[in-house]
Amino acid sequence: MLIDSHAHLFNEDFQNDLRGVIHRARESGIDAIVVPGTTLETSREAVELAEKHDFLFACVGYHPHEASRATDENLAEIERLSSHEKVVAIGEIGLDFHYDFAPRDKQQHVYKSQLDIACRRDLPVVIHTRESTAEAIQAVREVVEQSPKWQLGENGGEAKRGVFHCFSGNADEAKEVFALGFYVSYGGMVTFKNSKALETLQTLGLSRVLLETDSPYLAPVPMRGKKNEPANMIHTAKKISESFNIPLDHVAEITSRNARMLFGLKLPFTQPAARQ
Repeated sequence: MLIDSHAHLFNEDFQNDLRGVIHRARESGIDAIVVPGTTLETSREAVELAEKHDFLFACVGYHPHEASRATDENLAEIERLSSHEKVVAIGEIGLDFHYDFAPRDKQQHVYKSQLDIACRRDLPVVIHTRESTAEAIQAVREVVEQSPKWQLGENGGEAKRGVFHCFSGNADEAKEVFALGFYVSYGGMVTFKNSKALETLQTLGLSRVLLETDSPYLAPVPMRGKKNEPANMIHTAKKISESFNIPLDHVAEITSRNARMLFGLKLPFTQPAARQ
């Protein structure tokens, strides 16, 4: 069974077919879906979706594109919302220096504020980076130095501090992330012809890797150019299976175990769905 660790099911693209999207996900072998918010409003929507389905889980936070909208009051409400039993992380947070939809100093302030929320709540984070990987890692390093007990396992065990989603960094940057107690996640980009993501993933192995769709974005081949949805994650998993020359079930087992560990997912028992 697979876990889609990042899908924006509240997106307006799904409003007329959300029931179908969820049905197709379950039929394709998706055991759980994590839904990250991007604003206070969508964070609330993510929580509402998670309340309705026991295999959906929510994250709450402000995306860097929305940083200009994140007032102190909004961030305080994000922190309050994070106490909901179906909230498993603070996210989607981070830095985006490609589009710069919000001033960089504002992005950095909101990012750091939400990292601090995660530390206070002892929750993992879901981090977005675009042309900002080094800066995002440095901010995390500073927080870890200030709060070394944040998201440590029992008896000081392996840290589970968060995930750099749709990871676009190189292998050396990924190893920095791992050393700080983070995971990385990959989606449809590993199927793209000119992407270096699969090459990086082959260097890293799967021990600290999650899978995702980033729905409705980044649909994998052969669905590229279409609206993405969680059911399409099977194409990403199959590509990795073929590339590593290991069984598909092995890819699912490792990446799903990582997602369960990171987010502390409590999943209902379900019979495995037949794979197509």
